[in-house]
Amino acid sequence: MKIDAIDFFYLAMPEILDIGDGSQDALLVRVRAGQFEGWGECEAAPLVSIASLVCPMSHSACKPVQASVLGQTIDSPADIRRIGNLVRANSLDLLQADHTLSGIDIALWDLLGRRYEQPVWKLLGYQQSYPKTPYASVLFGDTPELTLAKARAIRARGFRAAKFGWGPFGQGALAIDTAHLHAAREGLGAEGILLIDAGTVWNTDVAAARERLPALQEVGATWLEEPFVSGALREYQELSVASQPVGLAGGEGCHNFHMALHMIDHAGLTFVQIDAGRIGGITISKDVADYAALRGLTYVNHTFTSNLALSASIQPFAGLEDDEICEFPTELKALAVAMTRNHLTPNAQGQIAAPDAPGLGIDPDLEAIRPYLVETEIRVKGKVLYQTPAL
Repeated sequence: MKIDAIDFFYLAMPEILDIGDGSQDALLVRVRAGQFEGWGECEAAPLVSIASLVCPMSHSACKPVQASVLGQTIDSPADIRRIGNLVRANSLDLLQADHTLSGIDIALWDLLGRRYEQPVWKLLGYQQSYPKTPYASVLFGDTPELTLAKARAIRARGFRAAKFGWGPFGQGALAIDTAHLHAAREGLGAEGILLIDAGTVWNTDVAAARERLPALQEVGATWLEEPFVSGALREYQELSVASQPVGLAGGEGCHNFHMALHMIDHAGLTFVQIDAGRIGGITISKDVADYAALRGLTYVNHTFTSNLALSASIQPFAGLEDDEICEFPTELKALAVAMTRNHLTPNAQGQIAAPDAPGLGIDPDLEAIRPYLVETEIRVKGKVLYQTPAL
Protein backbone atom coordinates (compact mmCIF):
# COMPACT_ATOMS: atom_id res chain seq x y z
CA MET A 1 0.00 0.00 0.00
CA LYS A 2 1.00 3.61 -0.52
CA ILE A 3 0.26 6.44 1.90
CA ASP A 4 -2.30 8.56 0.07
CA ALA A 5 -3.14 11.26 2.59
CA ILE A 6 -2.14 12.82 5.90
CA ASP A 7 -4.88 14.95 7.48
CA PHE A 8 -4.33 17.12 10.54
CA PHE A 9 -7.30 18.43 12.53
CA TYR A 10 -6.79 21.34 14.95
CA LEU A 11 -9.23 21.01 17.84
CA ALA A 12 -9.63 23.35 20.83
CA MET A 13 -11.86 24.25 23.72
CA PRO A 14 -13.69 27.59 23.35
CA GLU A 15 -11.41 29.05 26.02
CA ILE A 16 -7.81 28.03 26.74
CA LEU A 17 -6.83 28.53 30.38
CA ASP A 18 -3.32 29.24 31.67
CA ILE A 19 -3.05 25.96 33.57
CA GLY A 20 -0.98 22.78 33.15
CA ASP A 21 -3.75 20.90 31.37
CA GLY A 22 -2.88 19.52 27.94
CA SER A 23 -6.44 18.39 27.22
CA GLN A 24 -7.60 21.89 26.26
CA ASP A 25 -6.64 21.49 22.62
CA ALA A 26 -5.53 18.64 20.39
CA LEU A 27 -4.02 17.76 17.04
CA LEU A 28 -5.82 14.74 15.66
CA VAL A 29 -4.07 12.89 12.81
CA ARG A 30 -5.62 10.73 10.09
CA VAL A 31 -3.47 8.72 7.69
CA ARG A 32 -4.98 6.93 4.70
CA ALA A 33 -3.51 4.16 2.56
CA GLY A 34 -5.73 2.39 0.06
CA GLN A 35 -8.96 1.39 1.77
CA PHE A 36 -7.49 1.67 5.26
CA GLU A 37 -7.05 4.55 7.65
CA GLY A 38 -5.47 5.04 11.05
CA TRP A 39 -5.70 7.69 13.74
CA GLY A 40 -3.11 9.31 15.97
CA GLU A 41 -2.56 12.34 18.14
CA CYS A 42 0.35 14.74 18.60
CA GLU A 43 1.23 16.10 22.04
CA ALA A 44 2.17 19.54 20.76
CA ALA A 45 0.77 22.98 19.95
CA PRO A 46 -1.48 22.13 16.98
CA LEU A 47 -0.74 25.07 14.71
CA VAL A 48 3.03 24.68 15.03
CA SER A 49 2.89 21.02 14.06
CA ILE A 50 0.57 21.74 11.13
CA ALA A 51 3.13 24.28 9.92
CA SER A 52 5.93 21.73 10.18
CA LEU A 53 3.90 19.27 8.12
CA VAL A 54 3.54 21.64 5.14
CA CYS A 55 6.19 24.37 5.43
CA PRO A 56 8.33 25.21 2.39
CA MET A 57 11.72 23.49 2.27
CA SER A 58 14.40 25.61 3.90
CA HIS A 59 17.31 23.42 2.81
CA SER A 60 18.12 19.73 2.26
CA ALA A 61 17.88 18.85 5.96
CA CYS A 62 14.91 21.07 6.65
CA LYS A 63 12.03 19.73 4.59
CA PRO A 64 8.35 19.57 5.51
CA VAL A 65 7.45 16.37 7.33
CA GLN A 66 4.90 15.31 4.73
CA ALA A 67 7.62 15.14 2.06
CA SER A 68 9.02 12.02 3.74
CA VAL A 69 5.66 10.34 4.32
CA LEU A 70 3.27 10.85 1.40
CA GLY A 71 3.59 8.15 -1.25
CA GLN A 72 5.63 5.84 0.96
CA THR A 73 4.90 2.11 1.09
CA ILE A 74 3.22 0.96 4.30
CA ASP A 75 2.91 -2.82 4.56
CA SER A 76 4.76 -3.74 7.78
CA PRO A 77 6.16 -2.38 11.04
CA ALA A 78 9.53 -2.14 9.29
CA ASP A 79 7.99 0.43 6.94
CA ILE A 80 6.91 2.57 9.89
CA ARG A 81 10.49 2.64 11.22
CA ARG A 82 11.85 3.38 7.74
CA ILE A 83 9.45 6.29 7.31
CA GLY A 84 10.37 7.66 10.74
CA ASN A 85 14.06 7.51 9.84
CA LEU A 86 13.33 9.39 6.61
CA VAL A 87 11.56 12.15 8.52
CA ARG A 88 14.41 12.47 11.01
CA ALA A 89 16.97 12.67 8.18
CA ASN A 90 15.09 15.00 5.87
CA SER A 91 13.74 17.26 8.64
CA LEU A 92 16.84 17.20 10.83
CA ASP A 93 16.83 20.96 11.37
CA LEU A 94 13.06 21.26 11.68
CA LEU A 95 12.85 21.04 15.45
CA GLN A 96 9.10 20.37 15.51
CA ALA A 97 9.52 17.29 13.33
CA ASP A 98 9.57 14.68 16.12
CA HIS A 99 6.37 16.04 17.66
CA THR A 100 4.69 16.03 14.26
CA LEU A 101 6.02 12.58 13.39
CA SER A 102 4.61 11.24 16.67
CA GLY A 103 1.00 11.57 15.59
CA ILE A 104 1.76 10.15 12.15
CA ASP A 105 3.66 7.19 13.59
CA ILE A 106 0.78 6.41 15.97
CA ALA A 107 -1.70 6.62 13.10
CA LEU A 108 0.43 4.28 10.97
CA TRP A 109 0.47 1.65 13.73
CA ASP A 110 -3.30 2.02 14.06
CA LEU A 111 -3.68 1.63 10.29
CA LEU A 112 -1.55 -1.53 10.16
CA GLY A 113 -3.41 -3.02 13.09
CA ARG A 114 -6.73 -2.42 11.41
CA ARG A 115 -5.43 -3.84 8.13
CA TYR A 116 -4.14 -7.06 9.72
CA GLU A 117 -6.88 -7.18 12.39
CA GLN A 118 -4.30 -7.23 15.18
CA PRO A 119 -3.89 -4.97 18.20
CA VAL A 120 -0.81 -2.77 18.02
CA TRP A 121 0.83 -4.49 20.98
CA LYS A 122 0.85 -7.76 19.02
CA LEU A 123 2.40 -6.06 16.01
CA LEU A 124 5.09 -4.82 18.41
CA GLY A 125 5.97 -8.43 19.19
CA TYR A 126 4.25 -8.91 22.55
CA GLN A 127 2.40 -12.17 23.19
CA GLN A 128 0.23 -10.76 25.96
CA SER A 129 -1.11 -7.41 27.15
CA TYR A 130 -0.68 -7.25 30.92
CA PRO A 131 -3.10 -5.25 33.07
CA LYS A 132 -1.78 -1.99 34.52
CA THR A 133 -2.60 -0.20 37.74
CA PRO A 134 -3.90 3.23 36.69
CA TYR A 135 -3.06 6.26 38.72
CA ALA A 136 -5.55 9.09 38.70
CA SER A 137 -3.60 12.00 37.26
CA VAL A 138 -4.78 15.39 38.55
CA LEU A 139 -3.52 18.87 39.30
CA PHE A 140 -2.96 20.02 42.87
CA GLY A 141 -5.82 22.04 44.28
CA ASP A 142 -5.33 25.76 44.72
CA THR A 143 -5.31 25.16 48.47
CA PRO A 144 -4.43 22.16 50.67
CA GLU A 145 -8.14 21.83 51.47
CA LEU A 146 -8.96 21.44 47.78
CA THR A 147 -6.13 18.93 47.37
CA LEU A 148 -7.61 16.94 50.27
CA ALA A 149 -11.03 16.98 48.61
CA LYS A 150 -9.57 15.79 45.31
CA ALA A 151 -7.70 12.96 47.03
CA ARG A 152 -10.81 11.81 48.86
CA ALA A 153 -12.81 11.83 45.63
CA ILE A 154 -10.13 9.76 43.88
CA ARG A 155 -10.16 7.21 46.68
CA ALA A 156 -13.96 7.08 46.59
CA ARG A 157 -13.79 6.20 42.88
CA GLY A 158 -11.71 3.14 43.73
CA PHE A 159 -8.29 4.25 42.52
CA ARG A 160 -5.35 2.72 44.38
CA ALA A 161 -2.93 5.35 43.11
CA ALA A 162 -2.97 9.07 42.37
CA LYS A 163 -0.60 11.69 41.07
CA PHE A 164 -0.83 15.34 42.07
CA GLY A 165 1.08 17.87 40.04
CA TRP A 166 1.67 21.41 38.93
CA GLY A 167 -0.75 24.00 40.32
CA PRO A 168 0.76 25.90 43.25
CA PHE A 169 3.27 23.20 44.18
CA GLY A 170 6.85 24.48 44.43
CA GLN A 171 5.90 28.09 43.76
CA GLY A 172 5.45 29.25 47.33
CA ALA A 173 6.61 28.53 50.85
CA LEU A 174 7.84 25.11 51.92
CA ALA A 175 5.11 24.98 54.57
CA ILE A 176 2.39 25.31 51.94
CA ASP A 177 3.88 22.51 49.84
CA THR A 178 4.15 20.34 52.94
CA ALA A 179 0.48 20.98 53.71
CA HIS A 180 -0.48 19.91 50.17
CA LEU A 181 1.54 16.71 50.49
CA HIS A 182 -0.06 15.76 53.80
CA ALA A 183 -3.51 16.60 52.45
CA ALA A 184 -2.94 14.33 49.46
CA ARG A 185 -1.79 11.49 51.69
CA GLU A 186 -4.68 11.92 54.12
CA GLY A 187 -7.27 11.91 51.37
CA LEU A 188 -5.76 8.99 49.50
CA GLY A 189 -5.30 6.87 52.61
CA ALA A 190 -2.31 5.16 54.15
CA GLU A 191 -2.23 2.33 51.59
CA GLY A 192 -2.62 4.46 48.48
CA ILE A 193 0.23 4.95 46.02
CA LEU A 194 1.05 8.66 46.12
CA LEU A 195 2.96 10.27 43.25
CA ILE A 196 4.07 13.90 43.01
CA ASP A 197 4.76 15.90 39.85
CA ALA A 198 6.71 19.13 40.26
CA GLY A 199 6.30 20.11 36.63
CA THR A 200 9.95 21.31 36.28
CA VAL A 201 9.09 24.14 38.67
CA TRP A 202 12.64 24.35 40.07
CA ASN A 203 14.35 24.37 36.67
CA THR A 204 17.85 23.38 37.89
CA ASP A 205 17.63 24.53 41.53
CA VAL A 206 18.68 21.44 43.48
CA ALA A 207 18.49 23.22 46.85
CA ALA A 208 14.81 24.07 46.39
CA ALA A 209 13.99 20.50 45.43
CA ARG A 210 16.05 19.09 48.28
CA GLU A 211 14.04 21.17 50.78
CA ARG A 212 10.93 19.19 49.88
CA LEU A 213 12.51 15.76 50.33
CA PRO A 214 11.77 15.33 54.07
CA ALA A 215 8.06 15.99 53.52
CA LEU A 216 7.97 13.70 50.48
CA GLN A 217 9.65 10.96 52.47
CA GLU A 218 7.35 11.53 55.45
CA VAL A 219 4.18 11.06 53.38
CA GLY A 220 5.65 8.00 51.65
CA ALA A 221 5.59 9.37 48.10
CA THR A 222 6.63 6.74 45.57
CA TRP A 223 8.19 9.28 43.23
CA LEU A 224 8.98 12.92 42.62
CA GLU A 225 8.41 13.64 38.95
CA GLU A 226 10.21 16.26 36.88
CA PRO A 227 11.81 18.34 39.63
CA PHE A 228 14.00 19.81 36.87
CA VAL A 229 13.86 20.39 33.14
CA SER A 230 14.59 17.42 30.90
CA GLY A 231 18.29 17.17 30.16
CA ALA A 232 19.42 18.56 33.52
CA LEU A 233 21.26 15.28 34.07
CA ARG A 234 23.69 16.52 36.71
CA GLU A 235 20.91 18.02 38.83
CA TYR A 236 18.73 14.92 38.58
CA GLN A 237 21.65 12.70 39.55
CA GLU A 238 22.58 14.89 42.52
CA LEU A 239 19.02 14.88 43.87
CA SER A 240 18.61 11.14 43.34
CA VAL A 241 21.40 10.43 45.82
CA ALA A 242 19.40 12.11 48.60
CA SER A 243 15.82 11.35 47.57
CA GLN A 244 15.50 7.65 48.41
CA PRO A 245 13.24 5.89 49.18
CA VAL A 246 11.41 8.45 47.02
CA GLY A 247 12.38 7.64 43.43
CA LEU A 248 12.85 10.22 40.73
CA ALA A 249 10.67 10.09 37.63
CA GLY A 250 11.24 11.94 34.39
CA GLY A 251 11.50 11.76 30.64
CA GLU A 252 8.21 13.13 29.33
CA GLY A 253 10.12 16.07 27.87
CA CYS A 254 12.31 13.79 25.77
CA HIS A 255 11.54 14.24 22.10
CA ASN A 256 13.91 11.63 20.69
CA PHE A 257 15.45 8.32 21.69
CA HIS A 258 18.85 9.77 22.55
CA MET A 259 17.42 12.21 25.09
CA ALA A 260 15.62 9.33 26.79
CA LEU A 261 18.75 7.16 26.72
CA HIS A 262 20.76 9.89 28.46
CA MET A 263 18.05 10.32 31.09
CA ILE A 264 18.06 6.57 31.74
CA ASP A 265 21.85 6.33 31.91
CA HIS A 266 22.78 9.53 33.71
CA ALA A 267 19.86 11.07 35.63
CA GLY A 268 19.52 8.59 38.48
CA LEU A 269 15.91 7.88 37.57
CA THR A 270 13.89 5.02 39.01
CA PHE A 271 11.01 5.60 36.60
CA VAL A 272 11.28 6.77 32.98
CA GLN A 273 8.14 8.41 31.61
CA ILE A 274 7.66 8.64 27.86
CA ASP A 275 4.97 10.37 25.84
CA ALA A 276 4.32 8.56 22.57
CA GLY A 277 2.76 11.74 21.21
CA ARG A 278 5.99 13.66 21.68
CA ILE A 279 9.03 11.40 21.35
CA GLY A 280 8.37 10.23 17.79
CA GLY A 281 5.46 7.87 18.27
CA ILE A 282 4.96 4.28 19.35
CA THR A 283 8.06 3.08 17.49
CA ILE A 284 10.55 5.11 19.54
CA SER A 285 8.57 4.64 22.75
CA LYS A 286 8.95 0.86 22.35
CA ASP A 287 12.71 1.33 21.83
CA VAL A 288 12.89 3.25 25.12
CA ALA A 289 10.80 0.63 26.93
CA ASP A 290 13.18 -2.09 25.73
CA TYR A 291 16.25 -0.10 26.80
CA ALA A 292 14.75 0.77 30.19
CA ALA A 293 14.12 -2.93 30.82
CA LEU A 294 17.77 -3.69 30.08
CA ARG A 295 18.88 -0.96 32.50
CA GLY A 296 16.49 -1.99 35.28
CA LEU A 297 14.24 1.09 35.21
CA THR A 298 10.46 1.03 35.32
CA TYR A 299 8.82 2.36 32.16
CA VAL A 300 5.71 4.50 32.66
CA ASN A 301 3.49 6.06 30.03
CA HIS A 302 2.92 9.79 30.00
CA THR A 303 -0.38 11.10 28.71
CA PHE A 304 -2.82 13.80 29.70
CA THR A 305 -5.17 14.02 26.72
CA SER A 306 -7.69 11.78 24.94
CA ASN A 307 -8.23 8.04 25.19
CA LEU A 308 -6.71 7.70 21.71
CA ALA A 309 -3.45 9.06 23.17
CA LEU A 310 -3.93 6.90 26.27
CA SER A 311 -4.17 3.71 24.23
CA ALA A 312 -1.15 4.73 22.15
CA SER A 313 0.85 5.41 25.31
CA ILE A 314 0.17 1.94 26.76
CA GLN A 315 1.08 -0.08 23.65
CA PRO A 316 4.91 0.24 23.98
CA PHE A 317 4.97 -1.44 27.40
CA ALA A 318 1.78 -3.50 27.22
CA GLY A 319 3.77 -6.73 27.30
CA LEU A 320 6.03 -5.80 30.22
CA GLU A 321 4.50 -7.57 33.19
CA ASP A 322 6.56 -5.92 35.91
CA ASP A 323 6.02 -2.35 34.66
CA GLU A 324 2.50 -2.11 35.93
CA ILE A 325 1.82 1.51 36.86
CA CYS A 326 0.02 3.60 34.26
CA GLU A 327 -0.96 7.25 33.98
CA PHE A 328 -4.72 7.69 33.68
CA PRO A 329 -6.01 11.26 33.22
CA THR A 330 -9.15 11.91 35.24
CA GLU A 331 -9.72 15.67 34.83
CA LEU A 332 -10.08 15.82 31.06
CA LYS A 333 -11.72 18.78 29.40
CA ALA A 334 -14.89 18.12 27.41
CA LEU A 335 -12.96 18.09 24.12
CA ALA A 336 -10.72 15.20 25.18
CA VAL A 337 -13.72 13.18 26.34
CA ALA A 338 -15.66 13.89 23.15
CA MET A 339 -12.79 12.92 20.85
CA THR A 340 -13.48 9.19 21.00
CA ARG A 341 -16.56 6.97 20.87
CA ASN A 342 -15.12 4.46 23.31
CA HIS A 343 -12.99 4.90 26.42
CA LEU A 344 -10.66 2.80 28.54
CA THR A 345 -12.12 2.19 31.99
CA PRO A 346 -10.79 0.25 34.99
CA ASN A 347 -12.11 -3.29 35.36
CA ALA A 348 -13.51 -4.85 38.53
CA GLN A 349 -9.96 -5.20 39.89
CA GLY A 350 -9.29 -1.51 39.24
CA GLN A 351 -6.89 -2.19 36.35
CA ILE A 352 -6.74 -1.24 32.68
CA ALA A 353 -5.02 -2.82 29.70
CA ALA A 354 -4.25 -2.04 26.09
CA PRO A 355 -7.30 -3.02 24.02
CA ASP A 356 -7.46 -6.38 22.25
CA ALA A 357 -9.27 -4.79 19.29
CA PRO A 358 -7.45 -4.13 15.99
CA GLY A 359 -5.10 -1.16 15.93
CA LEU A 360 -5.37 1.07 18.97
CA GLY A 361 -8.90 -0.15 19.63
CA ILE A 362 -10.16 3.43 19.96
CA ASP A 363 -12.45 5.15 17.43
CA PRO A 364 -12.63 8.93 17.00
CA ASP A 365 -16.09 10.47 17.25
CA LEU A 366 -16.09 12.77 14.24
CA GLU A 367 -19.50 14.30 14.91
CA ALA A 368 -18.75 15.00 18.56
CA ILE A 369 -15.50 16.84 17.76
CA ARG A 370 -16.97 18.95 14.98
CA PRO A 371 -17.86 21.85 17.33
CA TYR A 372 -14.22 21.97 18.51
CA LEU A 373 -12.70 22.13 15.01
CA VAL A 374 -10.55 25.23 14.47
CA GLU A 375 -10.78 26.26 10.82
CA THR A 376 -7.22 26.99 9.73
CA GLU A 377 -5.44 28.04 6.56
CA ILE A 378 -1.72 28.46 5.87
CA ARG A 379 -0.92 30.50 2.76
CA VAL A 380 2.56 31.32 1.41
CA LYS A 381 3.10 33.55 -1.63
CA GLY A 382 -0.56 33.26 -2.45
CA LYS A 383 -0.51 29.45 -2.45
CA VAL A 384 -2.57 27.53 0.11
CA LEU A 385 -0.28 25.00 1.81
CA TYR A 386 -2.85 23.82 4.34
CA GLN A 387 -6.58 24.11 4.77
CA THR A 388 -8.65 22.29 7.36
CA PRO A 389 -9.59 18.98 5.72
CA ALA A 390 -13.10 17.56 5.70
CA LEU A 391 -13.88 15.33 8.65
